[in-house]
Amino acid sequence: MLIEDASQFGAAAATARKALGLTQRELALAINSGERFIVDLEAGKPTAQLGKALAAAKSVGLRLATTGSSET
Repeated sequence: MLIEDASQFGAAAATARKALGLTQRELALAINSGERFIVDLEAGKPTAQLGKALAAAKSVGLRLATTGSSET
């Protein structure tokens, strides 16, 4: 799956989390974060860090992709 924006990244993160049987809260606790961050991430909210990183990568021709059993 090619990831070119925050919404695609969020969807991939949500799919992977669900495949592992984790709730958003459990994932947040596992990474020492708040549940709100996971909610926003999975919703594709372009946070300053993620949005800028993806925009910069795209502008220089880099493509980010997920790997693993859910790859299509």
